[in-house]
Amino acid sequence: MLHNEEYFDIVDDNGKIIGKALRSECHGNPELIHRTVHAVIYHSDGRILLQKRSRNKDIQPDKWDTAVGGHLDSGEDYKTAIVREIKEEVGILVNFSELEYITDAKIRNRIESENIKIFKLVSNGPFKFQQEEISEIKFWKIDELCNAVKKTPDIFTPNLLTELKLIGVI
Repeated sequence: MLHNEEYFDIVDDNGKIIGKALRSECHGNPELIHRTVHAVIYHSDGRILLQKRSRNKDIQPDKWDTAVGGHLDSGEDYKTAIVREIKEEVGILVNFSELEYITDAKIRNRIESENIKIFKLVSNGPFKFQQEEISEIKFWKIDELCNAVKKTPDIFTPNLLTELKLIGVI
């Protein structure tokens, strides 16, 4: 199946599944709320891992983003999705019990609408990132990240900036 032919469950504002749609329909139609998971990965010394999205991505190419983020496949639950996405995107196997739930978020913009569950993971790696989707990963010191957000906010995805505010990093 082509990447753009994946099906996502469509949910109402409260997360109740009300249908399904193709990925290509969800990206471009903010009426179609779909579900995603994010993992904020911290090094044991407090630095935060970010990924630089590949320039081939259909949304926000070549920008720094959450270390791990991905859509739930149709029929998948959040728990399964976050463990799968961590393995796919940064190449580490985790048990769900290693993750700490942080919060829910709702992203609404002109491109898409997502209901997100955000988890925290502490890991020093080693990481093997998905080169088709990610061009680089890097641990950022919190002060370095805050300075970069102030000076060059356009190098970060809007969703990352929203998430960093929501979880109290910036």
